[in-house]
Amino acid sequence: MSVKTLSPDTEIKHSFKINRLNNTVFNEQSLISVIYNRIFIINEGAGKVMIDETVFDLTGQEILIISKGQVFSFSSQTKISGFEIYFGNCFWERTPASASNCKDLLFNDAALHQKMSIQKDDISAVNSVCEMLLNEYTADDYPNKLDAMAAYLKILMIKLANIVPYFHDGIDDFDNQTYRNFLELVSSQYNQMHDVQYYADALSITARKLSDIVKKKCGKGAKEIIAGQIIAESKRQLQFSAKTIKEIAYGLSFSTPEQFSHFFKKHTHIPPLDYRKTFVNIGR
Repeated sequence: MSVKTLSPDTEIKHSFKINRLNNTVFNEQSLISVIYNRIFIINEGAGKVMIDETVFDLTGQEILIISKGQVFSFSSQTKISGFEIYFGNCFWERTPASASNCKDLLFNDAALHQKMSIQKDDISAVNSVCEMLLNEYTADDYPNKLDAMAAYLKILMIKLANIVPYFHDGIDDFDNQTYRNFLELVSSQYNQMHDVQYYADALSITARKLSDIVKKKCGKGAKEIIAGQIIAESKRQLQFSAKTIKEIAYGLSFSTPEQFSHFFKKHTHIPPLDYRKTFVNIGR
C-alpha cells in the first residue's frame, strides 16, 4: 500500500454513529487519524486495510478493532458488507459499568485484537445486535434514546469480547483482572511511565508476577506491551506531525533525544530520523 497523507477523523454527534455497509467501496486517498473507537463487522469483504503499519487482508466474516489514536486506511476498491460503528469515551460512559471489562480488553491494546475471525453462528448473533442498534440510531429522538443505544453497544461489546479465546477462562479471576487493569494503565500512562515496576506497584504485585500474567494472556511480556505503545505513538508522530525528534522524545518522557533515538532504533532497527525520511507528505 502506498504512503498517503493524513486526514483527521470527522466529528460526530453524541460521539456515536453506526452505518450499514452494503458492498460499500472505500476509495479514501488518505489515512484516517482515529478520534473515536471504531468497529467494523465484516460479513463479506475484499481488499486490504492498513492499521498503523500493519496490513491485513479482508476476506469476510471478521471483526476489525481500531482504537482512538490509531491511523488506518483501506486500499483502493476495498469492498465491505456489514456494519461500521464509531463511539467516543463520553458515549461509552452511558453503558452499564459491567461492560467495561469487555471494552478494556478489546481497545486498551487494540493491536492484540486488531483483526479477529468470527464463526458463522457468532456473526449472526452480532449482526442481530447491530440491526437493533441501527434501528435505535435511525429512530426519531425520544427520552433516553442515547441510553438505549448504549445498552445495545454494551451487548455488542460483550459478544465481541467473548470471541477472544482466553476471555472465557475465568473472566473475574485475579490474572484476568490484573491483565485488564494493566492494559488500562498502560493505555493512559505509557507516555509518562515506561518501567514495568511502576505498573506492578500500581497493581500491588511484583514485576515478575505481572510479566508472567501478561505473558500467559497475550504471549508478550509486560515490557513488550509498554514498548509497543511507545513505538506505535512514536511512529505516528514521526510520520504525521511536524514535531522535532527532541519534542517527540520529551513528550514521551525520555530524558534526552539520544535516549529516545536509542530506544526507537532498538525496537525498529532504524533511527527515528531515517524512519521519518522514508515517508512523504508528512504533515500535509
